[in-house]
Amino acid sequence: MRGSTKRTQELRRISTTTVPRLSVERSRIETEAYKKYFGTMEAPVLRATFFKELMEKRKLYLGEGELIVGEKGEYPLTAPTFPELCCHTREDLDILNVREYIGFKVSEEDKEFHVNEVMPYWNNKATRHKILEQNSQEWKDAYGAGIFTEFMEQRAQGHTVADDKIYKKGFKDIIAEIDEAILRLDFLNDRKAYDKRAQLEGMRISCEAIIIYGKRYAEYAEELAQRETDPQKKKDYEFIAANCRVVPESKPETFAQALQMYWFVHIGVTTELNTWDAFSPGRLDQYIYPFYKNEKEAGTITREEAVELLECFWIKFNNQPAPPKVGVTVKESGTYTDFANLNTGGINPETGEDGVNEVSYMILDVMDEMKLLQPSSNVQISLKTPDKFLKRACEVSREGWGQPAFYNTEELIEELLQAGKDIRDARYGGSSGCVETGAQGREAYALTGYLNVPKIFELALNNGYDKFTEKQIGPETGAIDSFNTYEDVYKAFERQLKHFIDIKIEGNNIIEKIFAEHMPSPFLSTVVDDCISKGRDYNAGGARYNTRYIQIVGIGNITDCLSAIKYNVFDKKRFTMHEIKEAIDNNFEGYEKIRNIVLNHTPKYGNDDDYADNLMIDAFNSVNDAITGRPTMYGGTYRIDMLPTTCHVYFGSVTGATPNGRLTGKPLPDGISPAKGADVNGPSSVIKSAAKMDHVRTGGTLLNQKFTPDVIAGGNGLNNFASYIRAYFRMGGHHIQFNVVNRDTLIDAQLNPDEYKDLIVRVAGYSDHFNNLEKALQDEIIDRTEQVFN
Repeated sequence: MRGSTKRTQELRRISTTTVPRLSVERSRIETEAYKKYFGTMEAPVLRATFFKELMEKRKLYLGEGELIVGEKGEYPLTAPTFPELCCHTREDLDILNVREYIGFKVSEEDKEFHVNEVMPYWNNKATRHKILEQNSQEWKDAYGAGIFTEFMEQRAQGHTVADDKIYKKGFKDIIAEIDEAILRLDFLNDRKAYDKRAQLEGMRISCEAIIIYGKRYAEYAEELAQRETDPQKKKDYEFIAANCRVVPESKPETFAQALQMYWFVHIGVTTELNTWDAFSPGRLDQYIYPFYKNEKEAGTITREEAVELLECFWIKFNNQPAPPKVGVTVKESGTYTDFANLNTGGINPETGEDGVNEVSYMILDVMDEMKLLQPSSNVQISLKTPDKFLKRACEVSREGWGQPAFYNTEELIEELLQAGKDIRDARYGGSSGCVETGAQGREAYALTGYLNVPKIFELALNNGYDKFTEKQIGPETGAIDSFNTYEDVYKAFERQLKHFIDIKIEGNNIIEKIFAEHMPSPFLSTVVDDCISKGRDYNAGGARYNTRYIQIVGIGNITDCLSAIKYNVFDKKRFTMHEIKEAIDNNFEGYEKIRNIVLNHTPKYGNDDDYADNLMIDAFNSVNDAITGRPTMYGGTYRIDMLPTTCHVYFGSVTGATPNGRLTGKPLPDGISPAKGADVNGPSSVIKSAAKMDHVRTGGTLLNQKFTPDVIAGGNGLNNFASYIRAYFRMGGHHIQFNVVNRDTLIDAQLNPDEYKDLIVRVAGYSDHFNNLEKALQDEIIDRTEQVFN
């Protein structure tokens, strides 16, 4: 059994074998609060008052053997519902209860309560209803066609990460800051003073709420200790009580209290609202190392005790499945993973020197020992990072379960500097979710949805007409026979691209306004810099930096499509635009010769071929220039990142055959990875192609690579593995991650799932059990190129 002690072995067993369930406790408390208070309070105060009642009334779970406490539901693997965001129907709950993939058990009693009490109140009040009602028909048509997705359709803004402030002050100290900010309000000269007071009052109530939650756990643990006769269990309860008497009210003093402090904040943020990509600890090794160092020197903790506490901490993350999603949202992110992402290594944010410390290695050991899907774990690799640390991370990665992912510290900091952050804030930056970059604890960097670039190109070849929905959803940019030059084709693509990006951003502006006015996040606002000093909510531009991302999908596909047309139609004149259009309209049936040409005799991205790679740069620049720098509703700017989660499978399902030989309905390439089977010149050529993209102009790029275990086995294999990562990062790459598994193993696992219950693979910016994936996604992973070092 995995776990360094019997305690963590048993806690891990519970976490990995419990069937996820749905809880209506949160929706019950929220509905009662809204019925009592709605219309009598300003929105931030109402949200905070509900949050306080939730912290006062929710059932406390304290499992046997736990050392870190707090769950989002009444039990591990129990997910709350958020009717103010997405009020599920009875049919939704029935489907969730029996759904083969990413299902949640729902009791009949809870279904009845939801139908009789929750639905009647929230049906037309949820933000999902407002979003679908307020957006234009153009937006709805594009959304329905799979041109883009919308993250906030069922979840909330709030993609952000903790920094070190919660380890340096307690929430009583934050209350004092809020009180000072309220006293400074100028009702004579500041026309927004009233709004600011409401925001600050909401923040203050939220701080009181989390303090109440901690005190309740202290009292509960004390009660259990008084009744307990087993000496070890009694000691555990007393340990928990002692920690919860300190945090979150006061700042932590010990290693255990630091972990518990973060966990209380995590539970607070993720139950206040269902924030997209959860909440993350950020650069955990940098923040908790001083606690470990001080205690170790004082003789109050051993390395073994610290490891056990970290393992308990890991299990808490794994106990929290992402709350249920339905419809398109589950297609774009079909996983239980909630994308809490730990950053380890990199540089010390205060000094700029190497940041690897004893806790950094400890985290790698815990990651290796626990092998849990959550938290997602990554390592930042700097030019200053010791080879010892990189190779230890490679040792963990080559065990074949997809973690850790690897990030380039210098590139990551440069991204943030180019986006306007100062150097100190940039050094506190890191990745969260999948690969997204932000100034942690200082920035609201909300993901707004995926953009299906190959589908937009498909519309350019069909004069704006969508064959999937049988509607004219794009502008008329010319019939296929009117394209006399490659430039004509590309101009049509760019016009379609701008049209749909405009529609997407118009919709985003409406959605951002809905959340700012109706769904403020007063608790989250207390732990993000400048919300208190500005008297402004996180969802309304209160953070020091505010960024909105649109996630780009299919760069490998669009590149190869452009290459297929430019190279074969206009350069080599092997066939005409009319002929390639007929071939894709017929899914290449009867056009095998054309398909062979575009698949096997055309330059492709991923091979260090400048012909194709220059087209990739053109497509990247077109998308980036159409989005980056555009203003948001509340003083922020737009940027792009390049990641798919599971959306490359969904987008593929609504996209017809493409000029590069891809067939109708097949998945698009993930992240900035080449199209399946296109990368035939080995792994070095892949990273050379990928590095030609200007990564620092993005907010993150995701590159998947796949090796068979024998390729990176032994000392020589380990050295090659580490050198490969260093080489990519020296070329300016942002991120790289690996599947280390044989194709035959995956095929056998697909055929005999009961024999591979513990098989974990890297999907996109996260790992998942192979058995949890739908067949289309399994096939996509199977079909990824198995790389070999020459």
